Amino acid sequence: MAEEAGHSQRNERRVGLVYDERMCKHATPDGADHPECPDRIRVIWNKLCNSGFTDRCVVLDGKEAEDKYIKSVHSKTHLELIRKISSKRFDSQRDGIASQYNSIYFNKGSSQAAYLAAGAVIEAAEKVAKGELDSAFAIVRPPGHHAEENEPMGFCLFNNVAVAASYLLNERAELGIHRILIVDWDVHHGNATQKMFWKDSRVLFFSVHRHDFGCFYPGTKDGDLSMIGEGPGKGYNINVPWEQGRCGDPDYFAAWDHILIPVAKEFNPDMIIVSAGFDAAVRDPLGGCCISPYGYSVLLRKLMDFAQGKILLTLEGGYNLESLANSAHACVQVLLEEKPIDGSSEAYPLESTWRVIENVRQKLSVYWPSLANKLPKRLTSQKALASQVLDGRPKDFKEAEERV
Repeated sequence: MAEEAGHSQRNERRVGLVYDERMCKHATPDGADHPECPDRIRVIWNKLCNSGFTDRCVVLDGKEAEDKYIKSVHSKTHLELIRKISSKRFDSQRDGIASQYNSIYFNKGSSQAAYLAAGAVIEAAEKVAKGELDSAFAIVRPPGHHAEENEPMGFCLFNNVAVAASYLLNERAELGIHRILIVDWDVHHGNATQKMFWKDSRVLFFSVHRHDFGCFYPGTKDGDLSMIGEGPGKGYNINVPWEQGRCGDPDYFAAWDHILIPVAKEFNPDMIIVSAGFDAAVRDPLGGCCISPYGYSVLLRKLMDFAQGKILLTLEGGYNLESLANSAHACVQVLLEEKPIDGSSEAYPLESTWRVIENVRQKLSVYWPSLANKLPKRLTSQKALASQVLDGRPKDFKEAEERV
């Protein structure tokens, strides 16, 4: 059931927010601390409530996804596992089953939470596609971009973004969404989403992530820049794999300006879905990168120029609760007001950033003419020095972060 709030300004965009407390029932079975915890979505929701943003948005409850839509990207075996794992007959086996997978836990609330997360993203995607909402943010958990066709992985049970994209393309073609740009800015590579659209030219998958030459989670070569798709999808898979941590606002701005934005202009998407993990944020315990709330707001604002602003943000990672809430808040502000928060962008990218960007451009230039020209040296010679980074954060962004 949708609860429609009044809007303080007539020209304000209609932004949807999806939140359902029932997704908090998915938690570690023994109550142990875990990075992917229920408070992740609670802190975002509380921040939006306290700022008055929830009063300016259309608030939607969660809605469980139907099996037939989940099966568009997951196997029947996988679906059956997630559907039944919270049932009473699995009480004695649940922990043992979870231990067979990579970074997964289950409890009595896991099944419902997974179905709610996937269903919430489907519903939000449909409303944006129809034009009932200009954009939306699905504040969901468990996250999804690591969940493979046949197994849960990396805190993820169902691949929420992939389920929703498949739904729009294959079930609701009459809505006119024929080309979807998926932007995965989570600090970890979206391995499963990549595979699900590997041969599909209707989806341009762009993932910028810490890779460390295959040593950073998920620890495979799937996130390498050489992974560009296959068959009809060749050239429609773009990986920007950072060689190290410490990447922050200027590094991501450079990836947007010199890879994503030029390609997006050529691709001309009908809709954008962001796998919005905030674990590349400053002080995240798993990411080791340093994007500020201002940085996320700029990244999102640059995407608003495409697809008539039809954008759906779907929560993925993000494990420092303060950074997570501040970053999500900055993004909702952009969705509402179409402008980034105040901040500075005077710092330069790391030397390794320019190397990665130039290699990606060279690899993809045969498919995207806008990437064919070599970047001028006067640009790539502008590099951050070690003295410009403070506690993993560019000095220029510390003040912007503290103002949020």
